[in-house]
Amino acid sequence: MTKRHGYALLAAIIAVVVALSAAIYAGVAADDGSGGTQNHVARDRTPHNSAAPASTGTWVGAWSASPVGAEPGTETTGMAGHSVRNVVHASAGGTSARVTLSNLYGQQPLTLTHATIAVAATANTAAATTDTMRRLTFGGSTSVVVPAGAQVMSDAVRVRIPYGSDVLVTTYSPTESGPVTYHPHARQMSYVAEGDLAEDVSGTGYTEQTEYWRYLTALDVLSDDSAGTVVVLGDSLTDGITSTVGANHRWTDVLSERLRAAAGSDSGPRYSVVNQGISGNQVLAAGLGRPADNPSGLSRFGRDVLDRTNVKAVVIDLGINDILRNPSHVDPATVTDGLRKLVREAHARGLRVVGATLMPFQGHRGYTSGREAVRQAVNAEIRAGKVYDAVVDFDEALRDPYNPRRLRGDYDSGDHLHPSDKGYKRMAEVFDLGDLKGSVSAEL
Repeated sequence: MTKRHGYALLAAIIAVVVALSAAIYAGVAADDGSGGTQNHVARDRTPHNSAAPASTGTWVGAWSASPVGAEPGTETTGMAGHSVRNVVHASAGGTSARVTLSNLYGQQPLTLTHATIAVAATANTAAATTDTMRRLTFGGSTSVVVPAGAQVMSDAVRVRIPYGSDVLVTTYSPTESGPVTYHPHARQMSYVAEGDLAEDVSGTGYTEQTEYWRYLTALDVLSDDSAGTVVVLGDSLTDGITSTVGANHRWTDVLSERLRAAAGSDSGPRYSVVNQGISGNQVLAAGLGRPADNPSGLSRFGRDVLDRTNVKAVVIDLGINDILRNPSHVDPATVTDGLRKLVREAHARGLRVVGATLMPFQGHRGYTSGREAVRQAVNAEIRAGKVYDAVVDFDEALRDPYNPRRLRGDYDSGDHLHPSDKGYKRMAEVFDLGDLKGSVSAEL
């Protein structure tokens, strides 16, 4: 072999090595670590993303909300011909993002031809920060068809999501596809515009406001500041139904702030928090319909808790509606047995569970002495360590010291069941962040 031929052969070998290395790198970058698959029918393969997703970091849940039911009035047309701009608050920062869209309560396929994500210019606005607007794709396609009863996760897109920022996720559907899967009582204003304004940065076309989240059920980020996700399963007390709209004063928001402040210290893990509260939710019973509106805690635990991204710990605050909405006096053991089933499901995944005592409600229209006795019995089991791995005693923290059957006056929103902003803050303040760490206990 001549020297010239030798150099040519060496150059060819180097080129092959470089090509293989690039392929391996691309494969690693594309793997989000979720192990999941996407369910979609794709069209129009002309992506409009400004950059590929980053390849380092940890995928965590930055925001999530449970699908609750079919939005009244959307049975036929859905949101055809309108852009839906959901506003959500990120409990983790990251360098890339992806979203989950749900057609769980739809009766026909949902066609989305345009979807975007952007960081809001300011809090509580439909306007976007200009250089953050990104077009979302699904398996490389800018369109997606979500079958009735199904959901779809978008491809990851590189965009810097700051911790605590409002994020705008916009979808446009040109065709009738009802009813709309939604989450009412969002305590956050979102927006609607006529026509396809998915990439509109100014927000001026979004003239309709709504306190619903539509289609969107999760925002994940490739985080550089969080190592996992805490999922909080609850009812209206977790949904934050009486908290100030647009202020992010749910107790889970304050818990997220505390975890952020304690990150890197011995007092708490570096976790994000996602809120899976549904107003009126029960451990055992669900609403009407197939699928059921307001699904029970037991029926939705897999989807809303175990299937969230990179879950490290679970918090449960459920049971008061099983007492309040039962026409007779529910057996306390029925409630605690249901809660133990949830804990066993979490333990099967190796997840630690922190559970809350049930807060007082004397003065509420549903109060009776018999229901109060059931609440006390449930709380006794919880405090005795017979239900959860660890306990946060919301009852003790918010009750009136002179009448423990009632909420303390300044912690009461006025309906004698739901806390005020101050009460929600107190709930988060008494939470021991250290309880989110550690392994699961023995079978309860």
